[in-house]
Amino acid sequence: MKDGFIKVAAATPRIKVGDTNFNAKQIIENVKEAASHGAKLITFPELCVTAYTCGDLFMQDALIKNALKSVFEIADATVNLDILIAVGLPLAIESKLYNAAAIIKDGDILGFVTKSHLPNYSEFYEARHFNTLDSNTTVRIGCKDYFAGPKLIFCAEYPSDFKVGVEICEDLWVTNPPSGYLSENGASIILNLSASDEVISKAEYRRKLVTSQSARALCGYVYADAGDGESTTDLVFSGHNLIAENGSLLTESTLFNNGIIYSDIDINRIMLERRKMTTYTEKFDNEYQKIYFSTAVNDAELERRFDPHPFVPKNTADLNERCELIFTMQAEGLRKRLQHIGCNTVTIGISGGLDSTLALLVAAKAFEMLRISFRGIKAVTMPCFGTTDRTYNNAKKLIEYIGAELVEIPINESVTQHLKDIGADINNHNTTYENAQARERTQVLMDYSNETGGIVVGTGDLSELALGWATYNGDHMSMYGVNASIPKTLVKYLVKHVADISDHKLKFTLYDILETPVSPELLPSEDGNISQQTESLVGPYELHDFFLFYFLRFGFTKSKIYRMAKAAFDGTYSDNIIKKWLDVFYKRFYQNQFKRSCLPDGPKVGTVSLSPRGDWRMPSDSEIIF
Repeated sequence: MKDGFIKVAAATPRIKVGDTNFNAKQIIENVKEAASHGAKLITFPELCVTAYTCGDLFMQDALIKNALKSVFEIADATVNLDILIAVGLPLAIESKLYNAAAIIKDGDILGFVTKSHLPNYSEFYEARHFNTLDSNTTVRIGCKDYFAGPKLIFCAEYPSDFKVGVEICEDLWVTNPPSGYLSENGASIILNLSASDEVISKAEYRRKLVTSQSARALCGYVYADAGDGESTTDLVFSGHNLIAENGSLLTESTLFNNGIIYSDIDINRIMLERRKMTTYTEKFDNEYQKIYFSTAVNDAELERRFDPHPFVPKNTADLNERCELIFTMQAEGLRKRLQHIGCNTVTIGISGGLDSTLALLVAAKAFEMLRISFRGIKAVTMPCFGTTDRTYNNAKKLIEYIGAELVEIPINESVTQHLKDIGADINNHNTTYENAQARERTQVLMDYSNETGGIVVGTGDLSELALGWATYNGDHMSMYGVNASIPKTLVKYLVKHVADISDHKLKFTLYDILETPVSPELLPSEDGNISQQTESLVGPYELHDFFLFYFLRFGFTKSKIYRMAKAAFDGTYSDNIIKKWLDVFYKRFYQNQFKRSCLPDGPKVGTVSLSPRGDWRMPSDSEIIF
């Protein structure tokens, strides 16, 4: 439960139809197993104490009484286990029978949630046996009254955001699921006790329902389905259990395989998302009864895994589709700007590195959209002290293959003269030495664009902006920055995507660029090789992009990001290395906000952006917040 992670479980026990004693024992064993695994919450299928497929046996008084007795036996057997339990049973209240979920904690029944929507079509005939409640009531069992109804929310005393709502099977399939209202009234995790029989294509539809509802309600969603043990007189059940969070499927079971699945729902992330999303509706409806329970906070091993490259889709087909979309969005942004100002010329500084390569490819795409000659792309190479043959030749080849106009403007003499003018020692390879080159490059590009009647297209990416790895009023500045919201890890995949669909010559050059170390080439080369490698100075970009994503997208604390990074990069980087570069990330991010406060225009393509006009407004002199 540390850092907002709640370990949850969805279980499909082995059951027998009508045998409540047997079923209770199986449920108890599953609860004990989940508790020993560190789970703080477990949900079971709909009517699992009796089996869903009892049919008219639900009219038998013995079955109803045995089911309730078994629920109390489950409570007694789990009194010393720190886990919230949801089990399904038929519940009699006065003269009516209800399809219900008993919520159990510390040997006590906290309440009974009743099903709101009873399917009575095709293979389902629940209205034959069950009724619904519109509002909460109480049911007296022995000498005690228990809350019962559809509007109960079970709330932990601490952490206070651990709040659980319950819906049952069909409730999810209707136009306005109860989970939406439960979430609006505070529930951060929704449980669904289900008995959804299996037919062709239903699993995919079920998966979409669960993930979509978790996104719509901004919640964690734990879905437990009936499986082996139910009657197969007319139906089969696959035990399709799912755990989702805010639109993402965290884990799911293999069909037709009873058992328990686990994951960690991040209630901290859920609440941060709700705060950020101003259209999220929060209500305080008095009809919703809050029932409190206590739980201990522990530091269980995380079940879920974190993608080390959160900006990059894992699935190859998804990656190709995403790359094509992003590439088109970048080009569309530039196309619109050129069309609006009536401009048929752009100037781009081409270094032979990844960022300028992507910017050139985007410009070519934009010109293709505008149906104008690629000769309007003025691709400028500006060799200087640190330029190597590899990057220089790749830049020239790339420009040639694209069909842009190659413009070569060496800046060695002008930079040397400038350093002499300001009294700087050219043999002192300090910040002045480096920035003088970066600013001279930008001056050349700006003035050349004036001379040719065009605009300067910026090449800097999101990762560089986050770290402040840009020279103020140097490569930091342009008239339109096409890469402004593209992180470095994604730049590589975008260039590779174009390479994979290009002819042999262009593909060969692009692949060599992809294999070239990332460098601004501002220091003299060593034996013709790049001497200044960015990642050895500021750290691995894959680490910084990971930090950036969770810092900016979710507002997580430094300690939480560190914990997640250790899990994501286990076996790749040591804990000390991760900590070192995380410290660097925070220091550089806070120090360099002044550079981001005056960024040029550029298209937003993902959920993370540093535009001062859109997603990120931060004072330049803020203290570091951990």
